[in-house]
Amino acid sequence: MSTGLLTLSGVQTHIGRYHILHGVDLTVPRGGVTMLLGRNGAGKTTTLRTIMGLWQASHGAIHLDGAPIEKLSTPEIARAGVAYVPENMGVFSDLTVKENIVLAARDAEPDEKRLEWIFGFFPALKKFWLSRAGSLSGGQKQMLSIARAIIEERKLLLIDEPTKGLSPAIVGALIECLKDIARSGATILLVEQNFRVAQDVGQHVAVMDSGRIIHKGDMAALAADKTLQQSLLGLSLDSHQ
Repeated sequence: MSTGLLTLSGVQTHIGRYHILHGVDLTVPRGGVTMLLGRNGAGKTTTLRTIMGLWQASHGAIHLDGAPIEKLSTPEIARAGVAYVPENMGVFSDLTVKENIVLAARDAEPDEKRLEWIFGFFPALKKFWLSRAGSLSGGQKQMLSIARAIIEERKLLLIDEPTKGLSPAIVGALIECLKDIARSGATILLVEQNFRVAQDVGQHVAVMDSGRIIHKGDMAALAADKTLQQSLLGLSLDSHQ
């Protein structure tokens, strides 16, 4: 991971009196899916939120396509081509599915061809197009959250635990959607606790512990090395279906 679309160099983040990130060094290659793994509390979500400008880095540098973004506001980072799918989904419950998507499209009505592509993975969104987002199930809200992020082409997608609480059928559709997004040339940085999903969709991997990156490499190599899995994560991928 020597060159990439996104680089973090010595990034530290404080939240109030808490020091969460302790010098994160990470390169996300251009194109494909990079997995960000680690135990609970390792700093994965804080890393995504710091990249997105929701929390400001207290030290270090973040570059997107070679340009520094660590001092930019969240709207400026979004306009630079970064989309964020938070763990809590963050949909507008009082708006319809359509209105949520239109807001995400920003400059114009959603492209019909791209909409149909999204509906192919998440047909429930088409079915409930004019329904309030607050009336959707948890899985359907997750579909909507991801659809908002991909309704326009983005340079970088930051996605935080998208399969959490989803049924196996929806997880399968989500995996295929992520693979198709990656094939289109997009770059994805994905936090995921389901290690089978990580193995299936990831090409690259970085593992965090205590606010630092402690391992970088190929996802396939990590998936094949049970001893390394145990050392880095305290478990093996075989134990998490």
